[in-house]
Amino acid sequence: MQLGGVLISESQIADAVGKLADRVSRDYDLSKVVLVGAMDGAVCFLSDLMRAFAQPVDVTTVRMRRYDGTEGGEVTVSWLPLRDRIEGREVLIVEGIVDTGETCAVLSDRLSELGAASVDVCALLDKPSRRTHDVKASYIGFEVPDVFVVGYGMDYNGAYRSLRDVCVLEGGESELN
Repeated sequence: MQLGGVLISESQIADAVGKLADRVSRDYDLSKVVLVGAMDGAVCFLSDLMRAFAQPVDVTTVRMRRYDGTEGGEVTVSWLPLRDRIEGREVLIVEGIVDTGETCAVLSDRLSELGAASVDVCALLDKPSRRTHDVKASYIGFEVPDVFVVGYGMDYNGAYRSLRDVCVLEGGESELN
């Protein structure tokens, strides 16, 4: 495995985060929305997005994992916010990347079960070529090709998460999946 080139620079990310915050602010009453960060890969995006709003916004995170740690394993939600935090509220799932869409689909179902008035998705990156679940993010920073990306919160086996740019990780396809 080796780190390839920069796919999306820190300045491009900052610009996209600002534009996404503006769009979300126009579409939602921020006093009634809950941002739900999905998994560790969203931590940088969630942090920057919530600070880009002109007013405070309610933010929480969930803990999810793939049952056997592989691409083919079942995604489970192992921690959710309390029902009273979600019930009757508009929820915006914040994702670093929407790939197959499985994480968003599972999380959306669970949040709906908790009584969310609506559930939508805001993703920094969208990789529609890999989609296996019927998930559409209403707010997307960048559409990316079918490459393995790291940086800006996204990692490979715990590495590269702290990179300020989104970079391509090069290596054999079987090694990355």
